[in-house]
Amino acid sequence: MSLGVIGQAVGLFAVTNVDDVLVLALFFARGAGDRGSARRIVIGQYLGFTAILAVAVAAAFGATFLPASAVPYLGLLPLALGVKSAVQAFGHRNDPEEEKGARGGGPTALEVAAVTFANGGDNIGVYVPVFATAGIGAMSLYAVVFLILLAVWLAAGRYFATRPVVAAALARRGHVLLPAVLIAIGLLILVEGGAFGL
Repeated sequence: MSLGVIGQAVGLFAVTNVDDVLVLALFFARGAGDRGSARRIVIGQYLGFTAILAVAVAAAFGATFLPASAVPYLGLLPLALGVKSAVQAFGHRNDPEEEKGARGGGPTALEVAAVTFANGGDNIGVYVPVFATAGIGAMSLYAVVFLILLAVWLAAGRYFATRPVVAAALARRGHVLLPAVLIAIGLLILVEGGAFGL
């Protein structure tokens, strides 16, 4: 039974988090050359994903922290971060040194956690029914597998961000791609959830 649950957990994690590898690669590219950036990304990713798990587990036991109608508004978090990044990139577009400085420094752990949590609204919707029917033992196994796979996702994001071809492309266009991806994620969450009557 444990191997079956582990296999299900691996599949469930991969399907619900496939888009995170791109976002992580963009975060790692943004923080390239900044000491401590990778650590902040890892901490932020684990904080955000742990919050997703906590909400899903609590909801599986019947506790809801957010009404279902409020979940789509989580899209405002990545949207705001994307707009902030776009404004910074646009403000430094004509000065290569300042643009480099604007991109440098990498994301904060809180930024990564916010994007992870907001992007995980659909994960919560998938995890809750699975957890509710799994029982405490299986639910714990799911959580352990998810947290282990999160390290694999982080390694994959960093790997892609450091490949010469990918790194060169992200260095040239990462300051545009990260805001675009964050804005797209935010809008997708808002639209798919029907926020603001969309």
